[in-house]
Amino acid sequence: MAVNPRADEAVREMYEWVVGTYLPKRYPTMFRTFPAAEKAERVLRNLVTNEDIPLRPSTALSALRTLGEHVDDDFLFLLPESAPSAPDAQPRYRLEAFMTCFPSGFSTLKKLNGTLAAIHAPVPGYPAKLERSMDRFFTNLPVGKAVKRANWTITTTDALFSQAGTHLYSGSSPGSPDADAANAKTLALDSPGLAEQIAVQRAAVSVPDCRLRCERQTLHRLPKSGAVVFAFKTYQYRLEDVKAEGSGEDLALAIEGFAKGSVPQMELYKRGVVWGDKVREYLRS
Repeated sequence: MAVNPRADEAVREMYEWVVGTYLPKRYPTMFRTFPAAEKAERVLRNLVTNEDIPLRPSTALSALRTLGEHVDDDFLFLLPESAPSAPDAQPRYRLEAFMTCFPSGFSTLKKLNGTLAAIHAPVPGYPAKLERSMDRFFTNLPVGKAVKRANWTITTTDALFSQAGTHLYSGSSPGSPDADAANAKTLALDSPGLAEQIAVQRAAVSVPDCRLRCERQTLHRLPKSGAVVFAFKTYQYRLEDVKAEGSGEDLALAIEGFAKGSVPQMELYKRGVVWGDKVREYLRS
């Protein structure tokens, strides 16, 4: 977690709404507002852990920590640049604060201060197909509108906190992985031994360890600070459960869609070239 000074107001605004309004109304059997034991101020009590949560945080950093302790969504706060740097004078949004307990293949700290384009630099097709439209979308997102989408991939581990290993490559370009994100699963695409390295990883895939990892992602704008909050909740499913419910063929077809879609490089980026054959074979067996 981290927060830049210019995001202090946004973090506090989000915290006070989540703690003061959302949690007690959405989960009344788990959270309830009570008078503080020794003070006049009211507090929110987590009825599961019996912890008292202040309705107003002492600092923005403590607000992020408390959200991470009591809410299983991750939160990223983005604000427009104070002075547009793009030739078209359109403001670029930068990541100014975050609380992420469940990153999937990236270090959020490394992305702090980054624009949307910098954050999505490794994603195939983003500069050509999405960069300009996403900047416009963030600029035009009105207060009161919440946008929801889903994201999914297959991972070869059940680790919820994963700063590397989800993608075949990372960094600003495929051939230059971030030093802190590089590990045995993060490869350089210009390596002369790439095919052999992929073959080694493919042989090491254990289907029982694989998971269908999904994110429910939401975007909304805070009314006071104007910050855009990107939140995501992570779900993981065992492949045997997907297969048991009769969705094995649907998932196998979706996996094949990575290479057949408008951005076929997505199969490489998501490591489909590593786990794809074994996972599809299992789902169809």
